[in-house]
Amino acid sequence: MPGSALRPNPGRDRDTTDVVVIGAGLAGLAAARRLTGAGLGVTVLEAADSVGGRMATEEIDGYRLDRDGRPLSSGWPELRHCPGLEALDLRPFGSGVLIRSGDRGLRVGAPRTARHPRGARSARSARGARGARAAVGALAGARRPLGSALGTTLDLARLHAQLARLASTPAERLDLRPERSAAQALAVRGLPPRTAESLLRPLLGALLCDPELTTSSRIGDLVLRDFARGGLCLPAGGAAALPRALADGLPPGTVRTGVRALSVAVNAVVTRDHGTIRCRAVLIATGAHDAAELLPGLRVPDFRPVTVLHHAVDAGRAPTDEPLLLLDADRRGPVAYTTVASAVDPSRARPGGALVTSVVLGAAASEPVAELDRAARAQLAGLYGVPTGRWELLAAHHDPRAVPATPAPHDPRRPVRVLYGLYVCGDHRDTADVRGALRSARRAADAIRRDFGIRPLPGDPALPAAA
Repeated sequence: MPGSALRPNPGRDRDTTDVVVIGAGLAGLAAARRLTGAGLGVTVLEAADSVGGRMATEEIDGYRLDRDGRPLSSGWPELRHCPGLEALDLRPFGSGVLIRSGDRGLRVGAPRTARHPRGARSARSARGARGARAAVGALAGARRPLGSALGTTLDLARLHAQLARLASTPAERLDLRPERSAAQALAVRGLPPRTAESLLRPLLGALLCDPELTTSSRIGDLVLRDFARGGLCLPAGGAAALPRALADGLPPGTVRTGVRALSVAVNAVVTRDHGTIRCRAVLIATGAHDAAELLPGLRVPDFRPVTVLHHAVDAGRAPTDEPLLLLDADRRGPVAYTTVASAVDPSRARPGGALVTSVVLGAAASEPVAELDRAARAQLAGLYGVPTGRWELLAAHHDPRAVPATPAPHDPRRPVRVLYGLYVCGDHRDTADVRGALRSARRAADAIRRDFGIRPLPGDPALPAAA
């Protein structure tokens, strides 16, 4: 049973609080914000020396480098509903997504939505059917002749129509579709095989961090819908802006870093070197492996590895100044997608420099850094059409457990209540992204409030079934 094996240090067991949250990542901090907003006393314990978990940003030589290279979606309602993130400065990929095949390219994106300087606020103004249609944008070919490997004019019109339909489809209706793998669903979307393979496969693979498309087709539909409705964006200042905004709004002393939880019960947490903290409830908001150590028997999913490469380039030699995400439909190398991150968010590079961030997915993500960098440079030279030999590799961040796998059948509403007084949340309990982390945090906070007999706050919108 949780908490039965370890004893507290003598004389250090007088700390009390309503809820102990273990883990100061995105899910833990979001849950803490909701619980403190309901009037509860909360203590957040973080084993590391800083908050954020995978949503970390390090500074090297004037560059801000995310450990997680995944873009956010402006279409996520959680970014508007989560306390502390309403005013988040989101910088859009104003030129959308460019899918390259040979020397041809096709733009897919939401340029009209992206013109607004603050993505979170512009997303609010783009809601509704009219906003969804605007967010899909026009599918404009870049030097693309009719009948190229990227598809014919009719193929592109079909893709445009599919994205437009997804943008206006309620998420509840997507849950009613037959569930299969995203790869299997790709074959029945009504697009010619070459268009599905050259356009949708690289786009879905990038959005899901799953080049093999083993993810549930319902999640695939959902991420395409969000992309069609809002486009992609980066938080200004780096990914750490999200957990920092959440932590800054908590009462002083709520977050305690450098404190490792060893054992949990429904009314106490035993820590290493900091005694026992008594409480009324415990919420475990760590990654799946750490959660399973505290809750033996908790299912741990498989994971997809991700490696993020950050290259510094002289600003005058930047491969492009367009804020776009570049995908390689031909899979000529290990990089799944790349962007000049400083073109999207100028604060990520020092004056006179540019930052190129590239993401490697699948088996290639586990290759040695030197080999990966060499292969990536050759691929990036072809994609951007510029020499890459003088680019400086600032950092290579490899995470073998970056993304929880969500194959079909997948339940995006996995229970957050283990038993009364003991709860768990994180992206491994929902969809495997920022949206899933925030949504599972909300579900857990709502469960705790209900169990404590606290009604929802006035004006707090009901949690959508799947949106």
